[in-house]
Amino acid sequence: MKLWKKDTKINKLVEAFTIGNDPDFDLQIAKYDIQGTAAHIKMLQKIGLLKVQELDQLEIALKEIYQQIEHGNFCIEQGVEDVHSQVELMLTRKLGAVGKKIHAGRSRNDQIMVDLRLFFRAEIKEVSQLIHELFEVLLLQSETYQAVLMPGYTHTQVAMVSSFGLWFGAYAESLVDDLTLLGSVHQINNQNPLGSAAGYGSSFPLDRKMTTETLCFDDLAYNAIHAQMGRGKTEQFLSFALAGIGATVGKLASDMVLFSNENFRFIKLPDAFTTGSSIMPHKKNPDVFELIRGHCNLLQSLPTQVSMLNTNLISGYHRDYQLLKGVLFPALENMKKCLKLATHCLAKIEINSSILEDEKYKYLYTVEKVNDLVKKGVAFREAYQQVAREIESGSFSYAGTVEHSHEGSIGNLCLPEIRGKMGKVMGRFG
Repeated sequence: MKLWKKDTKINKLVEAFTIGNDPDFDLQIAKYDIQGTAAHIKMLQKIGLLKVQELDQLEIALKEIYQQIEHGNFCIEQGVEDVHSQVELMLTRKLGAVGKKIHAGRSRNDQIMVDLRLFFRAEIKEVSQLIHELFEVLLLQSETYQAVLMPGYTHTQVAMVSSFGLWFGAYAESLVDDLTLLGSVHQINNQNPLGSAAGYGSSFPLDRKMTTETLCFDDLAYNAIHAQMGRGKTEQFLSFALAGIGATVGKLASDMVLFSNENFRFIKLPDAFTTGSSIMPHKKNPDVFELIRGHCNLLQSLPTQVSMLNTNLISGYHRDYQLLKGVLFPALENMKKCLKLATHCLAKIEINSSILEDEKYKYLYTVEKVNDLVKKGVAFREAYQQVAREIESGSFSYAGTVEHSHEGSIGNLCLPEIRGKMGKVMGRFG
């Protein structure tokens, strides 16, 4: 069944190619198609295109289909093009001509956009919650290990004294930035396109504000053409947000792989979180973080893929947009898996609290010595040269203490302030 079916027959090869994997992806948005249809038919009854009795029949039937979806018993039958066609087919089988009335005043173009925006809204909220869970673990670890020092690196060379508290806290605050971008995407996504039909509105007196309120959208996408231009553009904004999260989590995973290396031994993964070698009995590989890193690197390619699918398309609907599901749906699933695994593993890692006892880290304190001389009245550049000469001669040593007090330093992590930032951002998701 196809909603656009006429008396002509379509070539089987063309039919299979144009349908593609849509039936599989449409199962993920089926319940949102029911929600969108339920809102639409309530509006149709209000403007006189459905009788009250017909609305009641349709609502009961839609609830039954929704329950099938929830229990995993819903499928898109062989020969049925998409979820929209399947739902209308099921309603028509049960209710006859009444089932054929649900499509008045809408097109598959705005129908799929509503489905996707409801789906993306739910996915964005789930991703935001998973980010918040990872954030809380990072902040807890930052607080727990705030006094444990570790080497800081620039250019992958030993640089200055850092701390595990500073390191954990850095990733926590980075997630706040990522969530800020995701919140902006949520705001853009949460506009109702229903009623824009094929992109040029309808001659029916549709009440678009009613469906906006029913579906809990923040606002309307008012201009019908603008609503249609949101297809592809919304996905592009979402791809940037996912890429940003991927960059943060991927960098964290890369640190975990390096810091658990035997030559570093900053951290230790529990044996249950590692894998082994088929020929080397001693190996304990950080595969979980290598795979998180790999998935996150792929997530960072999302904006390019979505941009290329959107390239050179004029205004109006294009079938190219169908391919966006195959790019974004798996990406969202992988993003959630990476966040869950990172949260699970980071809560259980062991920290090496005596790293800086190793002689190779003595030059971490050169800046501390320069600063101590400046505090005694020596000009900064003279102090710098004096310490440099000590390093060159091999006489450098430092017996002082590390005292950092400014906001965001190892002695003042500002964890309550970072938590406050996260609280404000989380509030944007409702």
